[in-house]
Amino acid sequence: MDFSFLHTYYPYFLQGTVVTLFISVVVVLFGSIIGVLMALMKLSKLAPLRWIANIYIEILRGTPLFLQILIGFLVLQGVFPIPAVTIMQVDMSRLVPGLIPLALNSGAYVAEIVRGGIQAVNKGQLEAAYSLGLRPKLAMQYVILPQAIRNILPALGNEFITIIKDSSLLSTIGIAELLYGAQAVQTISYKGLEPLLVAAVIYFIMTFIASRLLGLWERKMGKGYRR
Repeated sequence: MDFSFLHTYYPYFLQGTVVTLFISVVVVLFGSIIGVLMALMKLSKLAPLRWIANIYIEILRGTPLFLQILIGFLVLQGVFPIPAVTIMQVDMSRLVPGLIPLALNSGAYVAEIVRGGIQAVNKGQLEAAYSLGLRPKLAMQYVILPQAIRNILPALGNEFITIIKDSSLLSTIGIAELLYGAQAVQTISYKGLEPLLVAAVIYFIMTFIASRLLGLWERKMGKGYRR
């Protein structure tokens, strides 16, 4: 195998890695916000809120992410056209309609993770919060959610790692992330396998580092909890 092309075309991989990390962070941020909201709606005593959350979660979890990206991209570009502004050599008119379906999909999975974490907290904790005079909203914010986060941190970490890998699906709508960069190098250098192997190694490095950092954070939170 010949990897001499890296000397000339490494900027494609570097740029793609930066875009991939940017996509992952944005999707995790908004997916977590959506997930917490949907989890609280699913646990709500109001039936309409539970119905909305259940429909959202079932549809997003029950259809392929690739299909969601394609449908979301076409719908969003048609309904909410975004000016062709380039940031980090990425066309935002393509990136934003691609990020939204990815974040919505992540939110559906995070919702189930958060719901399970909340329900795993001992009910006595909520009763104790009420006995101290905390309102339900404050009890959820200061008592239940902090404990639920400790329970769900490993699952959230796995979701972040999954998003890093799933971001490669955005290459199909022309987003210049890592896989798109590798495919561009394939076309320019006439190398078939080598650019894909380089991309695979970079993906592995990103997910490996992310899993180790999340493991350290999890242990740190666990030590604080034991105290």
